[in-house]
Amino acid sequence: MTTSGGSGEEPTSYGLRPPVPSPRAGAAAPHPAVSGGPGERDEGGEGGGRNDRHERPVDGGGPAGAGPTGAGPSGAPSSPEAGAGRLLGGRYRLLERLGAGGMGTVWRARDEVVDRDVAVKEPRVPEHFSAAERRTAHQRMRREARAAARIDHPSVVTLHDVVVEDDRPWIVMELLRGRSLAEILDEGTLEPREAARIGQAVLGALHAAHEAGVLHRDVKPGNVMVCRHDRVVLTDFGIAQVEGEQKLTETGSFIGSPEYIAPERVLGRRPGPESDLWSLGITLYQAVEGVSPFRRQTTPSTLQAILLAELPPPQRSREMTALITGLLRKEPENRLTVQTARPLLSALVAPPARPVPERTPTEVVGIAPDEPTAPLPVRLLRSRYGVGAAAAVVLALVVTLVLRLGGDGPPEGWKEYDEYRMGLSVAAPADWTIAVEDDLDNESGAYRGTRYTTPKGDVWLLVDRMENATETPRAIAERWKKEHESASPPTNGTASVATVESGTHQGRDAAVITESYSRQEENEVTRRLCKTLIVVTSRQERVTLGVDVPDGKGAAKTAGDLLEKARSAFEIRNP
Repeated sequence: MTTSGGSGEEPTSYGLRPPVPSPRAGAAAPHPAVSGGPGERDEGGEGGGRNDRHERPVDGGGPAGAGPTGAGPSGAPSSPEAGAGRLLGGRYRLLERLGAGGMGTVWRARDEVVDRDVAVKEPRVPEHFSAAERRTAHQRMRREARAAARIDHPSVVTLHDVVVEDDRPWIVMELLRGRSLAEILDEGTLEPREAARIGQAVLGALHAAHEAGVLHRDVKPGNVMVCRHDRVVLTDFGIAQVEGEQKLTETGSFIGSPEYIAPERVLGRRPGPESDLWSLGITLYQAVEGVSPFRRQTTPSTLQAILLAELPPPQRSREMTALITGLLRKEPENRLTVQTARPLLSALVAPPARPVPERTPTEVVGIAPDEPTAPLPVRLLRSRYGVGAAAAVVLALVVTLVLRLGGDGPPEGWKEYDEYRMGLSVAAPADWTIAVEDDLDNESGAYRGTRYTTPKGDVWLLVDRMENATETPRAIAERWKKEHESASPPTNGTASVATVESGTHQGRDAAVITESYSRQEENEVTRRLCKTLIVVTSRQERVTLGVDVPDGKGAAKTAGDLLEKARSAFEIRNP
């Protein structure tokens, strides 16, 4: 198994660009556009290398919310076009075509009953479609309307009406003035805080959709609108899956934009809310890094990269690493949920705390700088604020020290060790012996390891780091399980038995293998139990942390407790 996901020379979408300044609240977008319309979608085509953006109208730079340049007083375009002026449902007057793509055309229309502008999506089915394909296209538009209507959230476009004309459903929705995130990214990347703000709104829209039984299935920059007054809207529920409704996708067809599709959908598994969150992770990565991480030149190589390629570590958005890597874990059950992603986004969006100038105890209690220094209790009692105030200051200082020094760390009797050779730290009992087990000439790549052993020598903890890892942690664990269980045990010993569990560490996919095995020790064969955490870094290095104890009653709990304590200070630098 490789982690290349395609040829290493294949380009991704586009290179890094300088950040775009965050838009001011209420500021006019440079090129107002209208959402709610269809986008060009890579359905079943070799579209992996094409820029992902909707066909959006540009009005020549007029203020957001205004009609296109050259429009008359009524807002109608100055030059007529086919279909303009048509009245739908006795109330919606088509004014101008705003965009076209996929299976529809979007019009700006006037609701003559309430005198407001709206967006109207007209079904547009290719002439070569059969009658059955036309019915499917129209059913999909009706489903889009039902999907949007079920969701109540400010970041989901509001549906006003569905008008049936000529046996075709025309969807009437609110007119959004702004630009798609895809168009914004064409000009440059976003600062992490602005990207997190947009992500927070999309996450809220997805949560509301999932609670309503709707999966979007096509979250991408082209379907995220950034509107006036900093409003962010998730659009285009054209391929959404509504719980309880008949599936419209034909067998063997491919729905959605390939580079944003979650691994489980590539494998044909039933998607869930986690699949939409994967697409959000890709969108956020692209917004801050300027590249779509798994895009390749063709759809097959893009899908291969989604399944096998490691996520390139973020360079510009290190503060978003935990969020992005958490959303882009290959296994859906290990992915961040709405509940776990929301606080991470909120922390990124929150304004930075104002720095509080540090003040010495002398400054706090008001002692003159040139006054002779005395022990702290004496200086506090001398304070012109009196003994009561001094006691309050002492209490505040004690509380501060407790809060600063009382954080998580190695348990009592354990010590944190900085394994600088391996670029990591780990906790181990302070009285255990330490032995270095480096093998820099290993044919599989340089190996560095350290073994911590009890004074008795019956229990040990091993941490190591090895180059040239070409598998995921789960794949490594499964391979070890197969190799160890098939290996011949020592004379009078029994075969190994192992189990593998998926997990995470520092926001990256991980695996834990637990193995009971026989070991030859001098003149006897003993049974032991080993529990090992496996992580693969962004540099393609395998890092493991394992404990090995005598097997028997309570061995699994003993090994688990030791591993958890060792992990209390297990931090991998450059993970």
